[in-house]
Amino acid sequence: MDGLLREPLLYSDIVESPVSFMPSIRKTPSALQHTLRHAISCTGTGLHTGQSIRMSLHPTSAGHGIVFQRTDLPNAAPIAARYDNVLETRLSTVLGEAQRPENRVATVEHLMAALNGCGIDNVLVLIDGPETPVFDGSAADFVFLLDCAGRKAQDAPRRFIEVSKPIRICHNDSWAELHPIAGHHLHLSLSIDFPAKAIGQQSYSAELTPWSFRHELADSRTFTLKAEIEALHRAGLARGGSLDNAIVVDDDHILNPSGLRKPDEFIRHKVMDAVGDLYLAGGVLLGEFRGHRSGHALNNQVLRALFADQNAWRDITTSLPAASAA
Repeated sequence: MDGLLREPLLYSDIVESPVSFMPSIRKTPSALQHTLRHAISCTGTGLHTGQSIRMSLHPTSAGHGIVFQRTDLPNAAPIAARYDNVLETRLSTVLGEAQRPENRVATVEHLMAALNGCGIDNVLVLIDGPETPVFDGSAADFVFLLDCAGRKAQDAPRRFIEVSKPIRICHNDSWAELHPIAGHHLHLSLSIDFPAKAIGQQSYSAELTPWSFRHELADSRTFTLKAEIEALHRAGLARGGSLDNAIVVDDDHILNPSGLRKPDEFIRHKVMDAVGDLYLAGGVLLGEFRGHRSGHALNNQVLRALFADQNAWRDITTSLPAASAA
């Protein structure tokens, strides 16, 4: 795989935990919307294109939502980070403009996961290429960027979307489900089954809170099988991949010299991906997400099925007790 230009002073390069500028962890989520306190920029390599990408995150007004804007395409329309703007789900989640397919941004799931885990509702993402930087293949560097930018409360309620009816999507032996559940957080329970012995069968369950995201999910990296790399390159994918930004597995061997960050890093990464994909609901999803061998496609399809059924969800934006502003 091609080498990656490493970025200085990012989360993945720091051995000890960085000083966090985010608010203290609460048992219930803040009922107020939040944006960034300051704009922040970064440069990195795109995982699939191999291009050098410059991206900047900017504070926005309440109700703006998360919006991507390509700066390298003349008159490119802004792209709202919503499930119905997903154009493609092969190996990553791709947002785009259906009427102008070249106006797209790929591999948004890690940034979306960080925004979800850190409780950011409103941000403008300016980007000069077709995908977000991959950094180390996890969401940890995005969390570090958000910490450096800071978090600012806004005088408007967050949108909470409660699952009120079970939804199930199946494809062969893979499936994804949403279920109602009591509580103020999203619960996730996933399992995977890979023929590679180094991965095998793994399962993981988590309640999504700022603490659990930071300490249990954020630093879990994307992974691939060595046998699939050549096919990915022929398809024009993974051109920016390397052992610095992905775990590479060869049956029972991990080819990365540093090994795994956690014994079950593979399933934790899948859960982290789901945290990002499900934030495309357009608000904070409250319910339980279950899946087996699910990926970006099923994650998106289960959201489309949810919102296609008016009896399967309800907006409870004004129903949660307000927490103190950060």
